Amino acid sequence: MHFNNNKTLMDKDSWWTAPAESEDGRLIMVTGRRDVEKFRSNPRFNIRIEVTWKYEGDASGMPDTATSEMMEQVQEALQTAFHKDPVAILTGIFTGDGKRDWVFYSLSTHIFGKKLNEALASFPLLPLTVYCENDPAWEEYDEMSQAEIKMD
Repeated sequence: MHFNNNKTLMDKDSWWTAPAESEDGRLIMVTGRRDVEKFRSNPRFNIRIEVTWKYEGDASGMPDTATSEMMEQVQEALQTAFHKDPVAILTGIFTGDGKRDWVFYSLSTHIFGKKLNEALASFPLLPLTVYCENDPAWEEYDEMSQAEIKMD
């Protein structure tokens, strides 16, 4: 996982990465955020939004270098946009098996969509899909958090 120099966006102490498996046994790298409590405790942040980028993976299902670098640029643009206007928080990143999923919790699909378009305006057209559902109990986040390897 690439960590940029802006400590507030991808502070390595606030994020963890661990291997997991897809349903067919392929490697998925899961990166999760730890410092979510102020958003999770706000009942308005009850919409889970997945932004998915499907790609042609290598033999192990991972993106090639050029795709990976573009994904990192997109991720930094998204994190910068939502850091400036915190209407959504990035809580998880799943990479492998031919796709990357960024998982956000948001208070508004309309505002999220507007901020997403603004953040990505300088990029070429990207193969992204967006899926939204209500998840007021943050069940998906709890499920993802089970992949974290605790170092006691």
